[in-house]
Amino acid sequence: MKRLLKSVMLLIFAAVLFTSAANAQVLGPINVAREVTDSIKQNFDYGPFFGLYKDNYFTVGTAIGHKPNRLNSDVKFQISLSIRLTNASLPWGTYLYLFYTQKTLWNVFQNSMPMRDMNFNPGIGWTKPFFAKGRYIGKMTLIVEHESNGRDGDESRSWNRIALSGAAVINDNLMVHAKYWIPIVDGMNNKDILYYTGLFQWGAQYTTTNQRWQVGLTFTKRKGNVFNWNTVAEVSWLVNPRSNVNLFAQYYNGYGENLLDYNQFHSRLRVGLVFKPRFFSDY
Repeated sequence: MKRLLKSVMLLIFAAVLFTSAANAQVLGPINVAREVTDSIKQNFDYGPFFGLYKDNYFTVGTAIGHKPNRLNSDVKFQISLSIRLTNASLPWGTYLYLFYTQKTLWNVFQNSMPMRDMNFNPGIGWTKPFFAKGRYIGKMTLIVEHESNGRDGDESRSWNRIALSGAAVINDNLMVHAKYWIPIVDGMNNKDILYYTGLFQWGAQYTTTNQRWQVGLTFTKRKGNVFNWNTVAEVSWLVNPRSNVNLFAQYYNGYGENLLDYNQFHSRLRVGLVFKPRFFSDY
């Protein structure tokens, strides 16, 4: 009982920390397809310099198809930030950013509640937004990034990639995205990582007209058989239009959910809170 209470208190504490981190970008939901060019461009030009990059979330869940227990249930959370490195746009209306994402799997239901794995993902990216007929229609980013779990010995995992990512606003409700990368695998213990974490990804995000619900699907093609895909399905609900707090559910099916266990199959459902970037999420 004491362990359960301690776990609940830690979850509440972490949620408060995430809320505080997200407050810098609580600007309310917007319809990017209807935003005029000047408004969006001013946001790129003048700030915020420090903001959210990918979704920031805090979730708890368990394996699908098995009875929940302390070994197959855990907490998964992600912190993802971007920092613009220039005061104004670069040539061709581009922008230079530092990106940092940290994903953690936390075994809160086990003795001493160890952190199972932490994945550190820094990068530097060159972003070009696109406008047409007075509307913001998407962006492309060329990014160089590193990912590792910060361990040594047999549990060390790391790799690098040069990636081109893009997202396009199709209409008031639909956004599609894709990311292709050239991998540079330098980790001695994960030379086969592309068979599990993949070669490219693509997906779509649908937002309801009232901006309260979002549904997203992301598919990552693993190396090998044409049917080898990792799948992520997500649903979020905006609690209050004046805030940036969303109830969140994420289903992960496939390999490569984290680096330590990159070659182990996971099928997990987790629920919690998510804080989203102002326009749309990066992947």
